Amino acid sequence: MGDPKFLRKKYEKPSHPWQAERIAEEKELLFKYGLKNKRELWKAESILRNFRAQARELQARIRAGEKQAMREMKNLMDRLYSMGILPKDADLNDVLSLTVENILSRRLQSIVYNKGLAVTIKQARQLIVHGHIYLGGRRVTVPGYLVKRLEEDTITYNPSSPFSREGHPMRPEVVRAALSAGPASTLEGGEG
Repeated sequence: MGDPKFLRKKYEKPSHPWQAERIAEEKELLFKYGLKNKRELWKAESILRNFRAQARELQARIRAGEKQAMREMKNLMDRLYSMGILPKDADLNDVLSLTVENILSRRLQSIVYNKGLAVTIKQARQLIVHGHIYLGGRRVTVPGYLVKRLEEDTITYNPSSPFSREGHPMRPEVVRAALSAGPASTLEGGEG
């Protein structure tokens, strides 16, 4: 079981450290999803790897005619649906066609940015870490939290945060309006 004080790694490093093609892909994903380091990317890849391995095993067991495999397949599909990764009518082949971007797009940081609560993906991370984001009525400070489908609509600003006020100078609507007004306008005139 292991000692509870010593946490296990939740990811695996790449098998070869110097592959220019892989490094370029990782760098692009780090920038696109605003990840702090490659460890966050490797965690998402490990999650995906586990789902795909489970799907491959279930396909073989279903071909062999196991009834328990059908129940496990249903549980896997329900889990992936509740996580928001796959649609309701998906099958095992859809699990095998998933990419790491499907997992990264379900992170709290990505969803805060896509909902328009932050101007940039980096600002979304900062808002989460600093406690400005509520999820289901609770403050969540983990940008890598995988948001479930039902929780997605409950993401808002923290009621005690200055961002919850309309007209805050760093709220996305105010920033976008100032940027569209032209270079002559600045954000320094607003209250913070």
